[in-house]
Amino acid sequence: MDINATLIGQVLGFLILVWFTWKFIWPPLLGAIEERQKKIADGLAAADRGQKDLEDAKAKAGDIVREAREKAVQVVDQASKRSGELIDEAKHTAVAEGERLVAAARAEVATESARARDGLRREVAALAVAGTERLLGREVDARAHAELLEQLAAEIERR
Repeated sequence: MDINATLIGQVLGFLILVWFTWKFIWPPLLGAIEERQKKIADGLAAADRGQKDLEDAKAKAGDIVREAREKAVQVVDQASKRSGELIDEAKHTAVAEGERLVAAARAEVATESARARDGLRREVAALAVAGTERLLGREVDARAHAELLEQLAAEIERR
């Protein structure tokens, strides 16, 4: 009988321990386990969101870099075109200025040549009048013989 009373006492003690564990220890333990599972699930979800956000950010950064490169290429192309235009414009301006200077120089040469011819014509006319005076022995009136002197000057000019 001692064995049975001990066995019943042990069973009762075990049942009280199970009831106590089930009532006071098990609920907080399950709550802590469930809370920990929830935190782990939230952490994994946050990690997945972070990974997705990172991939999205990398894609956006790649797009931004590509757009920046395209814009840089466009800016370089525009700068090249503009520099070409400026060079062409400068060439045209230089050519026009050179032509203007050549035309002005030619006009100046023509003017100086005409002045020199007129001066030579007057000197030749004066020499012709002086020579004629000596040959004829009398004074020749340049105004009276202007037509004859002009013909003489034109003939000298042709030669």
